[in-house]
Amino acid sequence: MQGHDRPMKDELLTPAEVARIFRVDPKTVSRWAIAGKISSVRTLGGHRRFYRSEVERAMHSAIEEAEDRDFVDVDAR
Repeated sequence: MQGHDRPMKDELLTPAEVARIFRVDPKTVSRWAIAGKISSVRTLGGHRRFYRSEVERAMHSAIEEAEDRDFVDVDAR
């Protein structure tokens, strides 16, 4: 997603804040960013920040994937 597609007031979150949302370690969030699972931006100091809208998109995507995995076709047994 390009920066110009974002809402003007999209909040930036730290890896620790994202980690609390997903209930994972902040290092896991950084690994997701490196792997391209969630996009991030860098501050002038080189720290990662995550747009709230991107975190919410990733969360909804993870929920949908989990629901798809948990779906069991009873007729297929």
